[in-house]
Amino acid sequence: MKRWGQLVARRRWVVLAAAALTAVLAGVWGAGVFGVLSDGGFEDPDSESARADQQIAETFGRVDADVLVLYTATSGSAADSPAVERTVTDVVDALPAGLVDSVATPWTPGAQGLISDDRRSALVAITLAGGDDEERADAYEQVRPDLDAAGLRTQVGGGAAVFSDVGTQVGEDIARAESLTIPVVLVISVLVFGSLVAALLPTLMGAMAIIGSFAVLRLFSTVTDVSIFAINVITLLGLGLAIDYALFMVSRFREELGHGRNTADAVAVTMATAGRTVAFSGLTVAVALASLLLFPQTFLRSMGFGGMAAVLVAMVLALTLLPALLAVLGPRVERGRVPFLRRRGRHAADTGRGAWARIAHAVMRRPVAFLTVTAAALLALGVPFMHVQWTSVDHRVLPEGTESRIVAERIESDFSGRPGSVASAVVSGADRADVETYARALRAVPGVDDVQRVDEADGRSLLEVSYPAQAQSEPARQLVQSLRDVPPPSGAAALVGGETATLVDLLGSLADTLPWMALVIVSAMLVLLFLAFGSVVLPIKAVIVNAISVVASFGVVTWVFQDGNLADTLGFTPLGALDATQPILMLAILFGLSMDYEVFLLSRIREQWDRTHDNAAAVATGLQRTGGIITSAALLLAVVIGAFSTSGITFIKMIGVGMLVAIVLDATVVRALLVPAAMRLMGTANWWAPAPMARWWQRHGFREDDASVAVAGAQGTGSELSEGARILAR
Repeated sequence: MKRWGQLVARRRWVVLAAAALTAVLAGVWGAGVFGVLSDGGFEDPDSESARADQQIAETFGRVDADVLVLYTATSGSAADSPAVERTVTDVVDALPAGLVDSVATPWTPGAQGLISDDRRSALVAITLAGGDDEERADAYEQVRPDLDAAGLRTQVGGGAAVFSDVGTQVGEDIARAESLTIPVVLVISVLVFGSLVAALLPTLMGAMAIIGSFAVLRLFSTVTDVSIFAINVITLLGLGLAIDYALFMVSRFREELGHGRNTADAVAVTMATAGRTVAFSGLTVAVALASLLLFPQTFLRSMGFGGMAAVLVAMVLALTLLPALLAVLGPRVERGRVPFLRRRGRHAADTGRGAWARIAHAVMRRPVAFLTVTAAALLALGVPFMHVQWTSVDHRVLPEGTESRIVAERIESDFSGRPGSVASAVVSGADRADVETYARALRAVPGVDDVQRVDEADGRSLLEVSYPAQAQSEPARQLVQSLRDVPPPSGAAALVGGETATLVDLLGSLADTLPWMALVIVSAMLVLLFLAFGSVVLPIKAVIVNAISVVASFGVVTWVFQDGNLADTLGFTPLGALDATQPILMLAILFGLSMDYEVFLLSRIREQWDRTHDNAAAVATGLQRTGGIITSAALLLAVVIGAFSTSGITFIKMIGVGMLVAIVLDATVVRALLVPAAMRLMGTANWWAPAPMARWWQRHGFREDDASVAVAGAQGTGSELSEGARILAR
């Protein structure tokens, strides 16, 4: 890494020119990302429900409406009056034939439940033309202006409208988050560094990370479906980590300049120390996100691809563009100093004495008590997660007052004549008599209202099973399992699909894949942390401690978003359950991010251990020397995450809140209490590895340059932080 830093310093203008050209191209290319993303992707494409939907579409055509238009009479006339009928029929007849497959109105033969209970509103169901979600989304955008009816209030809902509203909301969320985040990050950076030039570097890296992440995300969309929801999480990770990494790198560079090094040597040593930490941090977060690729759901896979891209873009920027900028700036990084944030000389961090060191020593004097109480408190925060309930994404993820959500809620409340929950059963290879026998067996399942034969073609029959239970409730899921337990006719095959069946299959798929995800994450973390620190004990400790932190975050998220606490404050509608895919996504993100500060802290502790072989002193000195930086980094990341917690999309808000809780816990409780207590109890065993592994690491491990470690250890770190940073650290 030191040689790489020397190369970047020598070729700094080439690196900067390449970065500028790449940024322009990425900005132009990435600007079109919003137009190529897809909705949905929460189902397992190989599940029984997905195969049932595919057979229905192939044999009978798409039966689910994409657009639901609510026409409400404003003059007091009934919605089923001849005048309203003529107006609505004129609108429907004028829709472009190439964009619409079918339309059902209250006056379509066989249609039922399309007039509201108060007879003021009429519902029109439209199935759009198009072979995939993107084509149907384009059709919706073209059809939407033609749906308004003169003299009637027109409100548009349905899946296509929900997706369009989600896209609009995501764009608004990104704009709001960036407008809130960038100025605040700049102000905090000025307080941390006390210098305008140094403060601009993390902000610049964050902006570049957003540009790069959008470009890479669009590149992924050319080879695989990418969910629209990835935009928020990817921007959050790219922006947050780019700022954190820049903070680590710039702080170390200024420190090396303060030690009397010339610019080229300062860049090289910064890369050998902070750069090494950034590289390992980026890899650990990327590997954690890569575990999402194990899942078959497009949503989780796209989050994995996009999240990895965002993290790696932030890491590459920190290891290429940033050192090139530092090599150009040199001592001018101190330009624009703020008078009242004057820099101090050597302080307590140089000798490992100070507030953080005193905390560490206090904890290490009573390690059992601190470890027990702290771990118990974190696990207590996780207790609400024990009664978690699961659901899937629907219109309620949108803010109250969104038109498509209003339509969905009005249909639920005002159209009691519409069928309740419905499951679709596709029977292949059975004659009519056998299908009727099978239908009677389905009708006999407790909880079923009725079973109707809807259509038959090409040796397949389509049955609709109606039941009163809410589609995503536990009774409905048990009923679907009972339907699937009914044996099909001899020699025939039957598939059960529908909304409830999709949720059943989703939960089953997640449960089957989750152990493999955990195995990948834990194995990768153990390997990477061994390569970084040459110990088999510290990686195990890190995994356990971070798992406790993640459990605490899950408990808080359950308490807030399932149980509805703080719903009014945060501005969301509690569902009484959590979307099943979101804890999976949070697990990958939180486990990766929880290693970020762990790697940075352990790197400093390892430096001191290599110099003194005094475990207690190494822990206290490492905590003292990273205290201001980690606190400042956590504050900056919390600002970024906090901005995304204002999202109008409920589960994006949930991810933001969960990450915010995890970052606060990691930067305070875990770092200041759990880590020192655990490392004091383990003593010299912290650095133990079997003899063959220890010998291998001594020869081949990714250690910092010995000269760099010696200088850093002798002279200390953190002395270049401004007074503002020390204020923030308190």
